[in-house]
Parts: sequence; C-alpha cells; structure tokens
Amino acid sequence: MKSAYELAMERLSSQEPTRKVPEALKKILAEIDTTFQAKIAERETFLGAKIIVARRAGAEEEAGILREELARDLRGIREEWETKKEKARSAPLN
Repeated sequence: MKSAYELAMERLSSQEPTRKVPEALKKILAEIDTTFQAKIAERETFLGAKIIVARRAGAEEEAGILREELARDLRGIREEWETKKEKARSAPLN
C-alpha cells in the first residue's frame, strides 16, 4: 500500500516529466553555492567572535545587537544567493 506522499509524487511526475540539469548549469550553481557558503562562514566567524567577546565582557546588550546584525546579514546573503541561483537557472546556456 502506497503512502499519500508516494501517490502525490507519482501524480506530479506524470504531469510534469523530470528535467535533466545540464552539467554546465550544475557547475555554475556549485560555484554560486561555494561563494555564498564562504560569505556566510565569513560573517558567522567575524560577528560570532565579536558576540563571544561582548558576552565575556558582560555586555549582553551589545551581544544582542551583534546577534541581530548577524541574523540580518545572513538573511541578506541568503536572499542574494537565491537570486543569483534563479538568475543562473533562467539564463540561456551557451
């Protein structure tokens, strides 16, 4: 007996065939992923260290502000990341 999920997936696959992703696009998307993962790691490292220093100094208010800044920065990076990936997917491959 199939689950509701399996039945739904069968219906979806019959309505829209699976698309093959060209190797060139896979490479472009992988490069984008690598770039933005590095940007996220850089922000987490930089602001994470500042948060730790602030907390150790007892400056909880400053640490809170830095955490908010980190969250805002990461949100912006992730939005830019998705925008770049969508642009790459919709661009014609030569």
